[in-house]
Amino acid sequence: MRISLKLILFALLLILLNSCSGPAKQMAIESSQIRIEFNKQLNCRLSEPGKKTIPLMSHFQASDYLLTAKGAAKNFMLKSAQRDDFTDSIGSGQKLMLTGQLQRGNQGIQKNIEVKIYSAFPSLSVTRVSYVNIGQEPINIKGWVRNQFTLQSLNEQPAFWSFQGATYEERPDWVLPLTHPFKRENYLGMNASDYGGGIPVVDIWRKDVGLAIGHLSPQPELVSMPVSYDSLSAVALFGITMKVDSVLQPNQELKTLPAFVSIHHGDYFKTLQTYSRFMQKQGMRFQKFPETAYQPVWCAWGYERNFTPQQVLNTLPKVKKLGFKWAVLDDGWQTAEGDWFLNPKKFPNGDADMRAFVKKIHAAGLKAKLWWAPMAADPGTKLLKEHPDLLLINKNGKPQDISWWDSYYLCPAYAPVMEYTKKLIHKIIVDWDYDGLKIDGQYLNAVPPCYNPKHHHKSPLESVHKLPDFFRVISETVHSLKADAVVEICPCGTASSFFNMPFMNQPVSSDPTSSWQIRLKGKTYKALMGPTVPYYGDHVELSDGKDDFASTIGIGGVPGSKFTWPVGVHINQESGDVSLTPQKEKEWQKWLTIYETYQLPRGQYLGGLYDIGFDKPETHVIKKDGKWFYAFYAKNFSGKIELRGLPQKGKFTVTDYEHGKPLGTVNANNPVINVNFTGHLLVVVGKNSD
Repeated sequence: MRISLKLILFALLLILLNSCSGPAKQMAIESSQIRIEFNKQLNCRLSEPGKKTIPLMSHFQASDYLLTAKGAAKNFMLKSAQRDDFTDSIGSGQKLMLTGQLQRGNQGIQKNIEVKIYSAFPSLSVTRVSYVNIGQEPINIKGWVRNQFTLQSLNEQPAFWSFQGATYEERPDWVLPLTHPFKRENYLGMNASDYGGGIPVVDIWRKDVGLAIGHLSPQPELVSMPVSYDSLSAVALFGITMKVDSVLQPNQELKTLPAFVSIHHGDYFKTLQTYSRFMQKQGMRFQKFPETAYQPVWCAWGYERNFTPQQVLNTLPKVKKLGFKWAVLDDGWQTAEGDWFLNPKKFPNGDADMRAFVKKIHAAGLKAKLWWAPMAADPGTKLLKEHPDLLLINKNGKPQDISWWDSYYLCPAYAPVMEYTKKLIHKIIVDWDYDGLKIDGQYLNAVPPCYNPKHHHKSPLESVHKLPDFFRVISETVHSLKADAVVEICPCGTASSFFNMPFMNQPVSSDPTSSWQIRLKGKTYKALMGPTVPYYGDHVELSDGKDDFASTIGIGGVPGSKFTWPVGVHINQESGDVSLTPQKEKEWQKWLTIYETYQLPRGQYLGGLYDIGFDKPETHVIKKDGKWFYAFYAKNFSGKIELRGLPQKGKFTVTDYEHGKPLGTVNANNPVINVNFTGHLLVVVGKNSD
């Protein structure tokens, strides 16, 4: 019997169609920027609508699944699918609802998926996933996985750049390339006795496209966001995981955290900007920034803990002359963390001496900020002898160590800790008359669960979830006493907790290990807290060469220093001799004058114009007063640079504003300059009046 070639081809086509998508077997939802598809096993893949190139995920994957004692529950069979328009408290858009079931002996699991794409957030797919025990026996749950995706490289080096917002004791870069085999858990709980927390977003991007994920819970959560890179297959794998040790009874539901996945172009800036905007729609509120937060900062930490008040006061004339507006009294004024009594060797008359000290700072025309490490108490302090109930007790039944100061954590979710903290703030701001707080310590980012029976927590996780409330109380108390007070939270080199950010009005680069960290942290804070945030670059002595003001000022940061004076008065253990020599004084004066002249933090930081990883040289842009300020950074660079972000018509003058040197003009249709520089180049571009 002969069968025609056309009939064979037709039969093959039917088989292919049946094995692929169809209204009953696969559902999809999309915006102008992201498309998410599901097959009949409730696996998904991502792509960009209208793109004919290979999608980000070339095949369907189990991106969300349940971890049980019997193994991973992945391949569910589609039972229902429905797509509708919706409107909720965040906005309107399209919604896709899917259900599927998985039967394993007497165990039955139903998976419910809700996918929303909001019209106002076209790059985000917001998902909620839950599981219901529809079987006859309990299910031992070990955890769940959300938004697990892979991204294939383009066979170039580096294969990817990444943003990873977890906190570790080694204080790694938040932005880093993936070039060699790589693996990091990115656990957002405690990664050491006093290191944890961070920003619940991971972003992996190639030169042409990027993929980002994150959770959308309004509070800190004990999740991991593992990232791995296999250099042989050139594939990055990342997702969100949570360990759970519980039993899911018949008819009981397990809800996972709401999460997002985003497709974007360029680096991580727009991802964080969009994430922050979404979280603000959910109710998060950032503070307005007072004028005082934009003023340059001098800190007495150059004298370290063994400072004398007179050393600080002797330095103030130089502080004032150079243009600094703040004087910060750092660690060492107290008898111990927790008691916070004035050190009698430095302030023998107690409160009267401290009030007189602050009065002299004000008389010098400066504002005064005080270093403080809240939520910490040293063993043996009067506080803990009289109130041992304040301690956070960990799972092992022991006080949780803060290793840096040999202290213990106080529980941020315990009301008496809040009351004790408020009374101390009143003393600092009202009795002593300080104008702001430098809140310091890597332990501020996160706390472990609290098992102190005296606290009567509904769950040990109350300490984790309510840590931001502790900082809210600090912020509200401070600003009820002085409306324009500056609250700086300095988490000592860690990836600052996003959930603490609403309660500070001056973020800081926080013990940077390089100028690169100063710049990438500035870009991160400007994405999350707004383009005009008064980001403080910390002591310039922590930058490359101990003198790199350009990395702070060029990106729109507030400059700072911890210089000592006169020359040789003190050798700093951390940074060596930080004396203000005559040569340094001239250089410091130059940069403070540049800062005062342009006030770049008040401008709009345009973080989406250049990719901080793939674009060379590294470039940052600020628009202010009808001008564009470009900051270029490279060890050495010679070549052409495109000035992105300029209007589409007109001619523009280009000037090296550090040295007052004209660099020529450019046309809007070809905004390119040819430059040579080492380290950095700072230029301002304005419209040509001709």
